[in-house]
Order: sequence, then C-alpha cells, then structure tokens
Amino acid sequence: MKPRILAPVLTAFLSISLLAGPLALHADARPGQGGSMGSRGSRTWSAPPPTRTAPYSAAPMERSITPRTAPSPNYGPQTAPFARPAAPFAQSGVRHPFLTGFAGGFLGAGLFGLLSGHGLFGGMHSFFSLIGLMIQVALVVMVVMWLVRRFTGNKNSGGSHFAMGSGGVANAPGVTPGAVPSAGGNASVQINTADYQAFQQTLMDIQTAWNQQNIAAMQQMATPEMVSYFNEQLSALASQGARNVVSDVHFIQGDLAEAWRENGMDYATVAMRYSLIDLTTNAMGQVIQGSSTEPVNITELWTFTRPSRGGRWLLSAIQQTRQ
Repeated sequence: MKPRILAPVLTAFLSISLLAGPLALHADARPGQGGSMGSRGSRTWSAPPPTRTAPYSAAPMERSITPRTAPSPNYGPQTAPFARPAAPFAQSGVRHPFLTGFAGGFLGAGLFGLLSGHGLFGGMHSFFSLIGLMIQVALVVMVVMWLVRRFTGNKNSGGSHFAMGSGGVANAPGVTPGAVPSAGGNASVQINTADYQAFQQTLMDIQTAWNQQNIAAMQQMATPEMVSYFNEQLSALASQGARNVVSDVHFIQGDLAEAWRENGMDYATVAMRYSLIDLTTNAMGQVIQGSSTEPVNITELWTFTRPSRGGRWLLSAIQQTRQ
C-alpha cells in the first residue's frame, strides 16, 4: 500500500480505537458514574424513606465495605409518591375518629331498639340480614381506612426541604430544619441550616475535584471508601485515554430522608436534585459521550457522616433513585 493511502487509514483506525474504548464505560461518567455505592452504617442495606425530592424507592447498594448480614426486602418498587406506611390506630394508641363514631352510632341504634321493645337489633327480619349488614359495614370500613392511610401518608411524608435561594440554602416555607424520626432504635440527629449548607457545598466541591482529578481534595470531603471508588473510576477513564468533564453545576433542591446516630457517628441521608454538563472526551479532546450544551438533571441520595462529638460532614454513600 502506498504511503499516501496508508496514512489516512491509520488515522481512521486510531480514531475508531479511541472512540471504542470509552464507549464501553458507564453512560453516566460523573462522580459515582450513576451507581449506588458506599456505606450508611447499620442502614447500608436498608432503603431510605422517600421524600419530595426523591418520591420513589432508592436503588440498593451495588458496592460497599459493610458486610451484608440480612436480605433487604424493603427495596421494593414504590408505586405511589410519598407513600409511607401509617401506623395502625390500634398500635399507635389513637382511636380512629370515623370508626369510633360509626361504632357508637351502631351501638346507639341497637340500644334504642332494645328500649323501644324491638330487641337489640330491631328492624332486622332474620339472622342472614344481620350478616349482610355486617358485610356491608366491613366493606365501608375497609374503604375508609384505605383512604385515611393514603391521605395521612401524603400529609406526613418527606423531611425538611431546602432549595437554592439568593443567599445559598433556603428552607421551604413552613418547614423548619430538624430531626427526622429514626427507625431501628438509633437516636435521631438534629439537622440545621448550617448542615444543609454543608451538604450542598460538598456536592458542588466534589464535582469540582472530580473535574480536576484532584484525589487529595476528595480525601477532605469523602470517606476513604468513597475516595477509593472515585480514584478507581478516574483511573479506568485514564486507562482508555478518556476524561470526564463536568461543568455548569446547579443545585436545584433537596430534602432530608433520615438522620440518626450510632456507634459514636452521626449519619444524614439527603435527597438532592441538581443539573450539570456531563461529557467525556478522548485523548484528542473530541466529545465521545454526553453534550457540551445540554445539561442533564440528576436526582441522587447522598449520605454524609461525621463524629457525634463534632466535625466536618464527609460523603459516605451515593444511591440512585428509581423512577
């Protein structure tokens, strides 16, 4: 083959090789690459509660140094936004207002029949009519209880909500930062506005450190486990002659899913929605994934941890949300 013909062939071959490698990577190249990884203490294998920002269930952890001691059946599909199981009234110690009034009226009608000489169930012509009435009452009660659980769950769902404002993090009207009731016997943790600002700032700073491939900076913002995952992902990109570039990061909104304390450590899982430009280039600077002009919207659950005695919040886990 003549040299003047061989050169274009080699150029085309190299271009195809550089393009083929990074395309085999995960479609999301931002920090975490769209996966679920890290540790949430004893709740690593339990799904965080849904919130307004992330109303559906979270994806289970794919990678974690925390041993998996039991199956996690609570990572099921969430069909209704903000669905949180309401405690039965018999267990919560609160009488159901509808059932109390209905039963009182039913008993009152029976006593009136007894006093008027028609018997306790006067007006009922047979035992079977009584059974039919009871079945109808049971159906009505079931429908009413379903409606009460549905609307009560919608009303009580979600943690403290925060969103970008002119001065940084601003709480939604009528919502005060605080503690989310904890499950599993762990003590709840009070989360305030300064904590929300730290969560938001860490989100932004990690994107910057990732873009700069600055592992030393990440070590100041994330646990060693998460830093090892980030380092591994950046190394995989570099080995294929590719680089991920994130820019134009905008925090949109977030809210607290749960916060608790265990073994001398505080944990807070926060649902956060943000947008950014996420693209991957090859060694020649050509875009091979993503767009340099179209931002993507991301909703993820980030878990932060710090010593209970005080200190900086560090990112300890990232989880994806199911749509």
